[in-house]
Amino acid sequence: MTQSTRPAARPARARAVRTVIAVAGAVVLTAGLAACGGDSLEESGDGGGGAKKAGGKGSLVIGSASFTESRVLAELYAQVLDAAGYGTSIKTVDTRELYEPALERGQIDIVPEYAATLAEFLNHKANGSDADPVASPDIDTTMTALRKLAEPRGLKVLPAGRAVDQNAFAVRKDFAEEHDLKTLSDLGKSKQKITLAAGDECPKRPFCQPGLEKTYGIDIDGIDPLDVGSVQAKQAVKDGKDEMLLTVTTDATLDQFGLVLLEDDKNLQNADNVLPVVNADSAASKEIEAALNKITDVLTTADLTELNKKVDAERLKPADVAADYLKEKGLLAK
Repeated sequence: MTQSTRPAARPARARAVRTVIAVAGAVVLTAGLAACGGDSLEESGDGGGGAKKAGGKGSLVIGSASFTESRVLAELYAQVLDAAGYGTSIKTVDTRELYEPALERGQIDIVPEYAATLAEFLNHKANGSDADPVASPDIDTTMTALRKLAEPRGLKVLPAGRAVDQNAFAVRKDFAEEHDLKTLSDLGKSKQKITLAAGDECPKRPFCQPGLEKTYGIDIDGIDPLDVGSVQAKQAVKDGKDEMLLTVTTDATLDQFGLVLLEDDKNLQNADNVLPVVNADSAASKEIEAALNKITDVLTTADLTELNKKVDAERLKPADVAADYLKEKGLLAK
């Protein structure tokens, strides 16, 4: 989320911006944003939404954080594994601080994750909150660091896909058109003074105000301390109170507020590609990896945004949204 963090980007995403911002100056500000909330541990049925099946190849527990995107990803994983002959159930745990240890212990077998956010989480867990960052905008570098941190904990990190959920910045469509803005570099060159709706930690985070100023030359005239990607932040930009807000790349509600993302063309944000992480003892088989790779290979950022939209805006069930997507991609029988 890494950047994670994403909690308030949408109510359902309570991920404290996936912890992006929260991950000590190292990572992103978003969605690793992992999630906020209590220590709930909810268990649902198999990917199709029914009761848990034993499955001819054994049973697997898919972990999910409590925000929309994680629940959709967990359903995708569960349903494709169910189709491959495994029995699946989904456990929803509010925070990474709770579900990651459960994954290490084998209480959960598989979790959808974000490369940079998880790398920094494990980095801080192993080396302290003041540890130098290990994630970067380069996915290969980030994956190398992540695997080095994950393997001693009995975790296997599967390949990352094209879908990315990381910090992003949005402006009004008419503002972008008026100043010919498509990228953050364009915004810097425009010399517009910008009030930024973002978390109150933005002035100290290298991926927020300091990075925007140093990397892009954007003139940040002030920070409006609204929750990251929240309705209030979007409304503030829509109404012209603020010029830009911090959100995430898979925010599915921007259109409703007349907002558009500006491209991070100089790669300020770390590589928060979506990927499965499995318990090395219980779920590291070639068959499981092959099944999960089918999703990783087809899922894009645009796909993930649309799946989020179907749940958050259209109020469809994550299980139904996942099933329709897998059938559309030919990964489930229609």
